[in-house]
Amino acid sequence: MVFRYIPKTDAEREEMLKSIGKNSIEELFAHIPQEVRFQGEMDLPQPHSELELSKKIGELAGKNKSNDKIISFLGGGSYDHYIPSVVNHILLRSEFYTAYTPYQAEISQGVLQTIFEFQSMICRLTGMDVANASMYDGATAMAEAALVAVNHNRKDKILISEAVHPHYREVLKTYAAALEITVETLPFNLETGQTDVNEVEAKLSDDVAGVIIQSPNFFGIVENMPGIGEVLRDKKPLFIAVVDPISLGILNKPSTYHADIVVGEGQSLGIPLSFGGPYLGFFATTNKLMRKMPGRIVGETKDKDGKRGFVLTLQTREQHIRRDKATSNICSNQALCALAASVYMSLMGEQGLKQVATLTLQKAHYFKEKLAEKGFKPLFTGPTFKEFSFKLEDLGVLEGLKKEDIYLGIPLEKYYPQLKGGVLTAVTEKRSIEEMDTTLKRLEESL
Repeated sequence: MVFRYIPKTDAEREEMLKSIGKNSIEELFAHIPQEVRFQGEMDLPQPHSELELSKKIGELAGKNKSNDKIISFLGGGSYDHYIPSVVNHILLRSEFYTAYTPYQAEISQGVLQTIFEFQSMICRLTGMDVANASMYDGATAMAEAALVAVNHNRKDKILISEAVHPHYREVLKTYAAALEITVETLPFNLETGQTDVNEVEAKLSDDVAGVIIQSPNFFGIVENMPGIGEVLRDKKPLFIAVVDPISLGILNKPSTYHADIVVGEGQSLGIPLSFGGPYLGFFATTNKLMRKMPGRIVGETKDKDGKRGFVLTLQTREQHIRRDKATSNICSNQALCALAASVYMSLMGEQGLKQVATLTLQKAHYFKEKLAEKGFKPLFTGPTFKEFSFKLEDLGVLEGLKKEDIYLGIPLEKYYPQLKGGVLTAVTEKRSIEEMDTTLKRLEESL
């Protein structure tokens, strides 16, 4: 055995070469011209033993900052909510421990049932008629919703609020560029931080396929979704709502303000931060748009004996039907992450989710008010849920706090040059009063 982690003997290599009619490795790659081949020796270190490798990897991993070891107010799309231990216990069962929905899926009735329950709970959470088996993340779910609007209305313009997460807007632009879809931005009000309802109405035209609004938006501001819903009600452009699932524990369901499609990031529902992924996109809509929905859908049926069973249905993805007839080329889903969300939602229930949302709201407002008392005023006057933006004259303070393992927030200037000195802060139910008071004290001492 030449290489520890490539367990093939010389005899095995000879046997494999013989079976394909080759006498040597050189003969196998003879069709590759010499001038494009790498010449010389690769400057690589000597291989480690398993003991040495474990120690080395442990040292590297030890450089990471775990949220359990710091005080984190970071948000901006990824949130440090508490995950009950039973979520991981169920995820690690061998029956579930795969990120992929199996081919010949009907053989795996347990997997299909968990996805069916995920769809059902997303529908209950959002108030919508149908939901799919999940998508890659919130950004791709939003972009796919825009494609549904374009295909449904046969128009080529999408209006999107500037207060939608900047990364989500970049993903939409990537989708739109290849499909020659026009993306037009709706400005936000610099006083309230909300998208102007009158601006939405003014920009509606015959070529608009859909309008995308996020609430709470990137600044943490709760948008006037009922007002926007009334403007778009009975009009052709689809109303696409990007929502935080935890917020729906206390805020109105999107169905109440006439959203046509509801999407969002499901990371808050029992999925760890993990440096940005894998995460979970959810996508819910009305019965009218069900056949245009991307991805997989699990349906309930009965077998020949009349017993309850689950099947993949309405498979309008390009792996299953002709590409020109497919609704999307998204060909997979986040089955394992969807399972985590299903376990989390079933554990919490309606009252538990309401309690998480209420605690989050109360703690966020406590921190927001205490910062204001110290002179760090909110950037906007609009109502907030778990995130808010405030003014910090010296952003260098953020780096100083990091050295004390306090991560206060995200500078907004990178995405919004007009908001110089703005900081986006997130507070979840995990943050304690002691942690917030400590942060306030350290912040004052840093100035």
